[in-house]
Formats: sequence, C-alpha cells, structure tokens
Amino acid sequence: MNTQSFVTLQTPFEHEVAERLVEALQLEVTADEINPEAPLFGDGLGLDSIDALEIVLMIGRDYGVTLRSDDPNSREIFSSLRSLCTHVAAHRQPS
Repeated sequence: MNTQSFVTLQTPFEHEVAERLVEALQLEVTADEINPEAPLFGDGLGLDSIDALEIVLMIGRDYGVTLRSDDPNSREIFSSLRSLCTHVAAHRQPS
C-alpha cells in the first residue's frame, strides 16, 4: 500500500472506523492511508478471515451492530471501508 493520504476522501465516521480498524487489527498503515473505496480483503488492505472476526467483534462492541456470516449481504458489507460504514451507520443503536 502506498503512503498517500485518503483522509480528505473519508467522511468523519469513516475516519473514526478506520482508526478503530487500525488499532483493533494492529495494521501497519494509518487510518489516513485507508482508501474508503478500496477492498478491505485481498488486494486492498489484505485482510483475512481472522481479521473479519476481529472487525465483527469491534463493530458489535463499539457500535452495537451485529454482523452475521449468514447475512446475504456480507460480501457487500465487507467490500470496503465505505460500505462497512454505510451499513453500520444505518443499523447502529442510538446513543
């Protein structure tokens, strides 16, 4: 991954989630370096199934949103930071 900053492309919520992903997954990039439209898995951030489990736990704990492996939209939800954040924002519990 290059060191280009994508913070200007991220919404404030996307940046918040990106920061939490970096911390929870101990990524070797900063939140600013995560392109909100790039794939989370494979050629994007290169995350794997263990990382997916960590994301599910973090999203449930921090935002009160349950992500399920049997959700028919799972592939779309986890396709990018932006799609993950869109799903979480639509389903999060009011604070």
